[in-house]
Amino acid sequence: MDKLQAGQTLGSYRIINEIGAGGMASVYKAYQASMDRNVAIKVLPKQLAESDEFVKRFQQEARTIAKLEHPYILPVFDYGEENGTTYFVMRYLEAGTLKDKIQAGPLSLKEIDRIFTQLADALGYAHAQGVVHRDLKPANTLVDANGNLFLTDFGIAKLLESASPRLTQTDAILGTPAYISPEQAAALDVDQRSDIYSLGIILYEMVTGRVPFTADTPLAVILKHLQDPLP
Repeated sequence: MDKLQAGQTLGSYRIINEIGAGGMASVYKAYQASMDRNVAIKVLPKQLAESDEFVKRFQQEARTIAKLEHPYILPVFDYGEENGTTYFVMRYLEAGTLKDKIQAGPLSLKEIDRIFTQLADALGYAHAQGVVHRDLKPANTLVDANGNLFLTDFGIAKLLESASPRLTQTDAILGTPAYISPEQAAALDVDQRSDIYSLGIILYEMVTGRVPFTADTPLAVILKHLQDPLP
């Protein structure tokens, strides 16, 4: 993936610096002069834009995601495609992730109750709008200094799973096997129930400090979701 450089512009946004990167996307802090605010820009792999069909799906999915308005969902302000680069523009938030919070030490029952309630509320709203997350995990959940939760990355997994052969379904699936539902692991059609399964795993992890299924390889973890009894 080509990296954007500080000072480079993408649409009406000036890149400040990269704040996160993964196998399937990079996230940048940027400045929007027209609104005098910082934003976060998630940039998808450049090779995806080579497919006209993907760009069409991206635009359709982005419009749906941008309509989600909920206090516990990180808002999407804008989206675009420029010079072969597809991107989402989101609220910039100085925050850690739920993954960081879990790794820092045991959570109190009060914290677990608050976080779980906020997550369930956000998911319930999204599901009522016909939107399934498909990649629910602590790393996609931001937590600010006041303990408020913001769920991110709605629709990203759906886009990647339907992408060109350059990014296969296996590549997308193997991103977060610890939280994947059995039907998603089996490459079956998914609905809201897949998110609920992933939410249950997050609750298990918040209470115990670990995920229910671990193994030496991502594929072995996926097979446990498919074959092993729940702990």
